[in-house]
Amino acid sequence: MTAPLPRVAWIGLGVMGSPMAENLLRAGYPVTGYTLEQHKLDRLAEHGGTPARSVAEAARHADVVVTMLPADADVESVAHGPAGILANARPGALLIDMSTVAPRTATALAAAGAGHGLRVLDAPVSGGESGAVEGSLSVMAGGPPEVFAAARPLFEVLGGTVVHCGPNGAGQTVKAANQLIVAAGLQACAEAVVLLERSGVDLDAALDVLNGGLAGSAVLTRKRHNFLGRDFTPGFRIDLHHKDMGIVTDAAREAGVALPLGALMARLVAEARDRGDGGLDHSALLRGVERTAAP
Repeated sequence: MTAPLPRVAWIGLGVMGSPMAENLLRAGYPVTGYTLEQHKLDRLAEHGGTPARSVAEAARHADVVVTMLPADADVESVAHGPAGILANARPGALLIDMSTVAPRTATALAAAGAGHGLRVLDAPVSGGESGAVEGSLSVMAGGPPEVFAAARPLFEVLGGTVVHCGPNGAGQTVKAANQLIVAAGLQACAEAVVLLERSGVDLDAALDVLNGGLAGSAVLTRKRHNFLGRDFTPGFRIDLHHKDMGIVTDAAREAGVALPLGALMARLVAEARDRGDGGLDHSALLRGVERTAAP
């Protein structure tokens, strides 16, 4: 007889969290969800999930609690306090933070969770909204190997690349490196697009050949339509990438590493946000290149 799948509490049903929770429901996992917006809870119910009225209610009977939230303060808010996850999850439950937060936040959460008898992983993801919908995310996990092994079947529903990166905090360090590479890739693509257009080159043809050679990248593949159509509907907002570049900067400082390109990208992303582009997709870095290009 097949053992029942673990009961999952999913905290945070945003652009990424909703489709991820829905993929678990399609795979047969029972999912109870909590978020602040009623329409997102209604969406969860429409897909077969169970809305909860609070974090505590969602976590109380779960085998696995997953958080997918915008920033460190949000994770800390739902984890701690008498109404939080740590105080209400049953001992032995698995707590997986799939948000993107600072490595030090991840290690502190793991220590606090252990004090409450919980097994904790940090498991941020890359792949954006499309990867969340497709179940093709890259999952980079930090924590004890045996805890990662217990969580792996769930991760494999959500992602096509699932990797154990080391101890608690390692997943978040890898995610910081990921966000640095993505920001640099977006900026390089944006500059190339403006150069090609201003030079009178057939942009479609140029991007075809570029993506077939060493310049090819997931950034160019996934964001091509954004660049071509100037469609900056948010899949991953500049506001969030700004937050992530702060994590990159902090992680570099703690490691004693100079990141010249990282510092430049942190400034360019901050400038885009200051110009009012924070709510746009991060491919809107193209707008900054266009603003500085010669008329």
